[in-house]
Amino acid sequence: MAEAPVLWSPSRAQTEQANLTRYMRFVGERLGMELDGYEALWRWSVGDLDAFWASIWDFFGVRASQPYDRVLASRAMPGAQWFPGARLNYAEQALAERPEDEVAIVFADEQDGPQEWTWGRLRQETARIATGLRELGVTPGERVIAYMPNRPETVAAFLACASIGAVWSSCSPDFGARGALDRFAQIEPSVLLAVDGYRYGGREHDRRAVLQSLVAEMPSLRHTVLLGVLDPDASVPGSIPWERLRRTEAPLEFEQLDFEHPLWVLYSSGTTGPPKAIVQSQGGIVLEHLKALGLHVDLHPGQRLFWFTTTGWMMWNFLVGALLLGAPIVLYDGSPAHPDMDALWELAARARIDCFGTSAGYISACIKQGSHPARGRDLSSIKSVGSTGSTLAPEGFDWVYRELGEQVWLFSTSGGTDVCTAFLGGCPLLPVHRGELQCRALGSDVQAFDPQGRPLIGEVGELVIAQPMPSMPLRFWNDPDDARYRESYFSTYPGVWRHGDWVQITPRGGAVLYGRSDATINRGGVRMGSSEIYRAVLALPEVSDALVVDVDGWMPLFVTLREGGLSDELKAQIKRCVRDDCSPRHVPDEVIEVDSIPRTRSGKALEVPVKRILEGVAAEQAASREALADPDSLAPFIRLAASRAQGGALPAEAG
Repeated sequence: MAEAPVLWSPSRAQTEQANLTRYMRFVGERLGMELDGYEALWRWSVGDLDAFWASIWDFFGVRASQPYDRVLASRAMPGAQWFPGARLNYAEQALAERPEDEVAIVFADEQDGPQEWTWGRLRQETARIATGLRELGVTPGERVIAYMPNRPETVAAFLACASIGAVWSSCSPDFGARGALDRFAQIEPSVLLAVDGYRYGGREHDRRAVLQSLVAEMPSLRHTVLLGVLDPDASVPGSIPWERLRRTEAPLEFEQLDFEHPLWVLYSSGTTGPPKAIVQSQGGIVLEHLKALGLHVDLHPGQRLFWFTTTGWMMWNFLVGALLLGAPIVLYDGSPAHPDMDALWELAARARIDCFGTSAGYISACIKQGSHPARGRDLSSIKSVGSTGSTLAPEGFDWVYRELGEQVWLFSTSGGTDVCTAFLGGCPLLPVHRGELQCRALGSDVQAFDPQGRPLIGEVGELVIAQPMPSMPLRFWNDPDDARYRESYFSTYPGVWRHGDWVQITPRGGAVLYGRSDATINRGGVRMGSSEIYRAVLALPEVSDALVVDVDGWMPLFVTLREGGLSDELKAQIKRCVRDDCSPRHVPDEVIEVDSIPRTRSGKALEVPVKRILEGVAAEQAASREALADPDSLAPFIRLAASRAQGGALPAEAG
């Protein structure tokens, strides 16, 4: 692998000011030794998990009413037992001893903003909602679900649930009734918090009819609470107004809970089956998010973190985690492209964002649309840009540095809902190499395994996590004997977490991702990750998106174009790019134009479901429409599958 060029290196001042520098000194003093750089620190962190996670607890000053007996009572995967004996509360870590008059939340939507909530207001709203939930009979362990957008009230409601030990679960109100029910009904909630509607793309979307469907099909619900976003006086039959929930002013109290008490339930995308209901713990998330946001994102108290997300993606939970560090969060509810692709950059300028978090898909869209974020606006507050959701192409790195300047630290990350964090990502002490993730995260024993379970360096292998992490799922909801949990992650390498991605660990400790391992293109015995093919194809200015699959030796490449049609000349050019940049074996058999590439709501291309559809699996079994950003995007693939089954072929313009 050729040496990737360095696009950014930390200055001496940046290195000195980084939380990670202070942490390394803290660890060095504790160990009585000097750690020689980040790689040595990482090796220690995975070589002595007990000492490492104890140091995170002490360095960040985790608040606990009762100390832990030991760090790891069991190292089994699944089934690791963390910090037995400890009693704490996520909300207390986030809200205790914060300055009343300083900003905690900045909020904007398509219509208004930015607006600010202080720590004092956030504490007060959290206390009022917690009191209201208790008055509704909510007790520790009960599930409270939220069909709500990315607003301050949603954050306060989550913190209220955490404060009393209720289990939180949310999805954004753009989910249809079936998509929401597929998630929420599994966990038998007792209270539903919801909005009457939301605004997106300049339009208002009334969700009261969907809300009534949810209530009708979840018999476990005792109460529904409605927040009027479109109409302050909105109601649905049997609902309680939001103002009634928060009517009682009372002191904020924090239930003291076991370290492994459930905090929330997250859901897998559900593209190929029912969404997995992933249960994560109060203590595990506190520790992981303190580490990830404090050391790898380098957040300091008072610095503003933004990440474009909805409440249906784990990045919302990760964003809220910044409150654990005393860092304000910036929320946006609406389309990132309304009125144009610069909407979020305008928010960054107005809200004075320090860390601008987004997705690789958004950066790609900005490139394709010819966006110039810094033109005509002051983005000098942005110190770092984070990217996740899918692999950031090298051209995305180039664009960020060209448009935002060489002083910005760009960190690409990868992890997942499964652990609610990034286990590959940023390091403020290391240089940024074009197209690479900087490091393996501390305490995350990420390896590239060959088929025999041997670790690889400098070669592509299966991405695995060889030792437990505190934020790994406690379990899946309603999964007797952890059967589905084991099948999902531990069936390939017993006792080792297989994540399902191809990765290369570089000799310097960075990482390059090559796509899903279950969507690998194997041609003539030569394996190649789909992301390599995408990098070649998307370099062409005419191509806006792409998806490739290998179906029993037939390899079609589907593309969407910026404008015009797919000419024979462009098809030849696409094939030539793949031949020259990837390999002659991986030149697609056909190049087919479609209107849009099917993606999940978090931006991941549906390679495996498309492959299954083309193999003859019924579309409703291969993919859940509710999991898709655009359900209609599957239509051309369904038609192509039907045509293939009848021995025909679909024209090159399949959309």
